[in-house]
Amino acid sequence: MRGLKDKRVLITGGASGIGFATAGRFLEEGSRVAILDRDETALRRARKELHGLHAIRADVSDDRSVARAFDELDRLFGGLDVLINNAGISIRSPFMDIPPDQWRTVMGVNLNGVFYVAQQAARRMLAGGGGVILNMGSTNGLIGYHHYADYNAAKAGVIELSRSMALELGPAIRVNAVCPGFIMTPMQEAEYTPKMRRMFEDKIPLGKLGRPEDVAALFAFLASDEAAFISGQSFVIDGGEIAGGLASQA
Repeated sequence: MRGLKDKRVLITGGASGIGFATAGRFLEEGSRVAILDRDETALRRARKELHGLHAIRADVSDDRSVARAFDELDRLFGGLDVLINNAGISIRSPFMDIPPDQWRTVMGVNLNGVFYVAQQAARRMLAGGGGVILNMGSTNGLIGYHHYADYNAAKAGVIELSRSMALELGPAIRVNAVCPGFIMTPMQEAEYTPKMRRMFEDKIPLGKLGRPEDVAALFAFLASDEAAFISGQSFVIDGGEIAGGLASQA
């Protein structure tokens, strides 16, 4: 992709899944890459597997932890060009069974965390002349799904937050949301039974679940100069799953 070489990139939730694949992709593009994650063991493993990767331990749901992480990022990079705001969690529960603590936890990571990190990143980008912020949404933020009410609500919030950021931060900063469907990550592997996986595959016109590398490729495009006129949008990457709504159900 044009314009990614030597760019300073931060990826939250970068020690596994989509974040880890995205870190690898940006390193391949010649970018300088730091990942942020709260899992110290996963951070150590990521550093071993990806040469040249910088790793910062932080909890995105804690604004003070995020502020300390950006102080460390300043020492590493002296600024920031691209933020991949990817960190997220998912807990499968029927709506009536969601306890308040679970609601607060999911919102804390998936919505509050996106805000805390994006605000810190935007301060540095505005001071440095511009940048790109890509927030992790989901098809769950666009249509309803059973047993993920807290996750769905948070992702819908991320999509609207991204639109508002694009209005306020332009023209210096481009902001978009990426909305994956069923992507086979460690988080999904922990939740999906073989029966659930077959059921999801049957819903997808392309007949398969996505890979983290598929989403990483979209992040790379949207961060690059190839996407210089794209901002304020939500990009679905779901193998065609939500294209037909009710009409798509067999």
